[in-house]
Amino acid sequence: MVAYASCVTSAETDLIGRIRAGDEGAVNDLYDRYAAPLLALAHRIIDDRADAEDVVLEALARAWREAGRFDPTRGSVRAWLTVMVRSRALDLVRARDRRHAMAGAAAAADFPAASGAPPPDPARAAEVADDRRNVLSALEQLSPPQREAIELAYFDGLSQTQIAERVGAPLGTIKTRIRDGMRKLRSALLPLYVESNG
Repeated sequence: MVAYASCVTSAETDLIGRIRAGDEGAVNDLYDRYAAPLLALAHRIIDDRADAEDVVLEALARAWREAGRFDPTRGSVRAWLTVMVRSRALDLVRARDRRHAMAGAAAAADFPAASGAPPPDPARAAEVADDRRNVLSALEQLSPPQREAIELAYFDGLSQTQIAERVGAPLGTIKTRIRDGMRKLRSALLPLYVESNG
């Protein structure tokens, strides 16, 4: 491990030292120095500019919070940030893939193959398809961190503590993301169902 220590420049050591000391200007320097390559990496993985920007900002915020955990014997600051960005970007891609797979499975379940089952009621099938579209549309309106926290909680069955550990965010942040995300979902979906039942 010590062989990697030479990768860390004195400028990086100084930057991490300033962050550990709580120098808020150091965050700007961290952004100026690393945001462009990190954004290029995140965008390559996610293929969505807004989500890539969120991933980079979240990684830089995590670096601010966890600067004390940076170990120069394991690699450079850039490598440390790259691992964070790559991990978060892959988590978002996996969550997006899960969401699409679940939507596809739900669609397949609504229209069973020729298995001797009676054909579905067309009116009910249309209603289910509308519901699915409404829910997916509402989920897309959430910020990527809110959407991920809700998916991990409701689709993967993780506790809030497990989600915090998985995404590397404080428990309070996860609780806020889920609470605010559920409020947004409720606001987006409630008028649709009040209308249809009114």
